[in-house]
Amino acid sequence: MVNSCNTNREILWRQVWGLAALLAAIILSWMVYAFYQPKILQDLELVELAGWLGIVQGLIAAVIEPLNGGISDRIQQRLGSRLPMISVGVVLAGLMFVGVSLLADYNLPTGIRWIIPVLMTVWVVAMIMFRGPAIALLTQFVPAAELPQANAILVLVFGTVGAIAPLLNTLLSSLGASITFMLGAIALVLGAYIFQIFTPKQTFVPFIHDHDKSAPTVLLILIFALGLATGFEVNLLFAIFPQELQTQLPGLQVEFIASEILLVSAIASVPLGDWTADLGANKSTLLGLGTMTGLMGVTILNDNYILAIALILAFGISFSLVLIGMIPLALGKLSANQAGLGTGLYFGGSAGGTAIVSLLVKQLDLSSVGAFLLAEVACLVVTVCILVCKKVS
Repeated sequence: MVNSCNTNREILWRQVWGLAALLAAIILSWMVYAFYQPKILQDLELVELAGWLGIVQGLIAAVIEPLNGGISDRIQQRLGSRLPMISVGVVLAGLMFVGVSLLADYNLPTGIRWIIPVLMTVWVVAMIMFRGPAIALLTQFVPAAELPQANAILVLVFGTVGAIAPLLNTLLSSLGASITFMLGAIALVLGAYIFQIFTPKQTFVPFIHDHDKSAPTVLLILIFALGLATGFEVNLLFAIFPQELQTQLPGLQVEFIASEILLVSAIASVPLGDWTADLGANKSTLLGLGTMTGLMGVTILNDNYILAIALILAFGISFSLVLIGMIPLALGKLSANQAGLGTGLYFGGSAGGTAIVSLLVKQLDLSSVGAFLLAEVACLVVTVCILVCKKVS
């Protein structure tokens, strides 16, 4: 039995950039889906479902992500590569996009309109099939100590692509749902193609499986809890505080404030990558989340527009620290043979955190003060989890 890893001491930058191209396609696809999902469901007279479908899908992802990650590890050990699973996920997601695009403009009878939200949910599951396993490949491209530097490139891409959301939404609105979903399918296939070109088979260097023992169950629970608490706080930031900052900067729209935070996080990721590698993923994540929590409190008390601009910059930097640190943190807690499980647990927890925030906003009309208090709890949970992980791992 063989496994695969990067046995060199250098970062395989070509492969990291290939992975970044795939990540860009994934983010664009999610942005397309997020923009048109409520519109399509509203046109189908499924308005109530529009509010709940994202929450249900988030909870489904919380369960499927870790299972999928474990399966990708077994495929990795058996075939020496995660690429087959990534390829299947991309093709399935692309087909679901095409299916939705064909049905979006078709006047379906009332009795079978449920097929579109079902296809949307299958699309989410298909995206889950390859996102986590693709990110887990970082362990094969990058030495463990330099994971933050490589992950900073992914943060750069994530922040840059996410920042164009207001402009992209204007373009998507003019294209229509059918054409947009078709383009989303093309983007996914193109991203996967670029990734495979940048990742030749020679990248995967086989070595004898070392029969590492599986991680203790408590460690797996802690990684999931880390993802849950981190995803919860990050989603509180973007769900509540751009609106709060908009009251202090009435000249800016809420979506542009969120985009500016993402753009700052992208720009900051370049210098922060090296610094985080020296600081360590644990401290980077705690520093980012702790700073983010404090900034939420300052935002609530602030009434000065100059300080509001500074808060946007500071939120972006703290968010960048969290993003750069979390993947290396999750991957660093488990052996390379369980990299897929590690990313699956983190992304699964994060999806659960997203669903919980959506539920709180929908049901309780969460205030900025309430969000700040909940963020403090989330930051405390992350701190405790990291401290306990040190003792368990």
